Amino acid sequence: MLSWLSIFRFGLVQMCLGSIVVLTTSTLNRLMVVELSLPAILPGLLVGLHYGIQITRPQWGYRSDTGGKRTRWIIGGMAVLALGGLLAAYGVVRMETHFAIGMALSVLAYAMIGVGVGASGTSLLALLATATEPRRRAAAATITWLMMIAGIAVTAGVVGSFLDPYSPALLLKIVGTVCTSAALLTAVAVWGIEARVTCPEPKTKSLPFLEGLKEVWAERKARNFTIFVFLSMTAYFMQELILEPYAGLVFEFTPGQSTSLSGAQNGGVFFGMVTVGICATGLKWGSLKAWVIGGCLASAAALSLITLLGQIGPSAPLVPAVVFLGFANGAFAVAAIGSMMQLAGEGREAREGTRMGLWGAAQAIAAGFGGLVGAASTDLLRRVFETDASAFGAVFVFEAALFVVSALLALRVVESHRAYRQADTALVPGE
Repeated sequence: MLSWLSIFRFGLVQMCLGSIVVLTTSTLNRLMVVELSLPAILPGLLVGLHYGIQITRPQWGYRSDTGGKRTRWIIGGMAVLALGGLLAAYGVVRMETHFAIGMALSVLAYAMIGVGVGASGTSLLALLATATEPRRRAAAATITWLMMIAGIAVTAGVVGSFLDPYSPALLLKIVGTVCTSAALLTAVAVWGIEARVTCPEPKTKSLPFLEGLKEVWAERKARNFTIFVFLSMTAYFMQELILEPYAGLVFEFTPGQSTSLSGAQNGGVFFGMVTVGICATGLKWGSLKAWVIGGCLASAAALSLITLLGQIGPSAPLVPAVVFLGFANGAFAVAAIGSMMQLAGEGREAREGTRMGLWGAAQAIAAGFGGLVGAASTDLLRRVFETDASAFGAVFVFEAALFVVSALLALRVVESHRAYRQADTALVPGE
């Protein structure tokens, strides 16, 4: 079984994943919409491509269940992701002078990003779910996700501070440094761990992939949780591609400032996750269901506030409102993650990877769909409304409504058991 040190090392991989992906969904997205004056639907389609390709996550999880040797998929996937991230930055630079070439490179880059995240991320989570003691799973999930959010927040903040004054050469230098460092750190972090842990022997080698997937889908808990993940994550990701353009167009943020705004938001996510961990584990306040519902409703309130601030303009305190949104998102997400890790080990044996892949695919499809709908709706509404603030605000209000619906769905779907209480028993000094 995994030690706490090994779990921390897996968290470093999650941190690397977040560090690369945040550059493609925030910095490069903003540059295309604001600096290059391209419609928001364009980066929306590119990001939707990388999420759409992650529909293959169940296949990666199935490979982990039946074939083992997850380390090679983790390292190889990260290498593909790093190359895709660097190529995506180069594609944006080429768009300034040769749009068709830059667009072609971007399509290839975002496809590579989707493959890399799917292979590396799913294999990592499958190994985490199978090699972690049941009583440590919730805590392990919290640790690795906190580190991923920390990687996103720190990367966005640091890149934002170095990106002004913006230049294409500086962009490529920064992205190249981040991607190379992430690939190297991943290889060092996971090397040798899988060989030292005892995982259950694969029991599904003779079962075809579709049959295995059907078995998981037939499980009521797994099926209902998949539906919840899709709806809630659609709400979660609708603002991903429009928040930075919103800050630039309505609040007059520079490229560096808007990238730092993404860091502030993810900093809020980090503290939201920590707060839920402390309250649910240490203080025994609330069940997973309560934190999921509360986080969804608070997210809706934060989006409504961000909409109102847009009517004020550049003088309005956007950053605190975005941090509040991140905090609410983090509270909702970590409680859902706790339920996910518990449910991954329930049901038919040797299906942990397939379940994680199914939920990962639901999240990826929702992320691509939500981001695309948010971007397309913004483009359309900017033609309808007189001001950018009203156009963006209408999308934020719709997203808030989806969070309210997700909270209602959580009443029936999310498990009410207190996984964090089980995790708390694992955090015994000297163990």
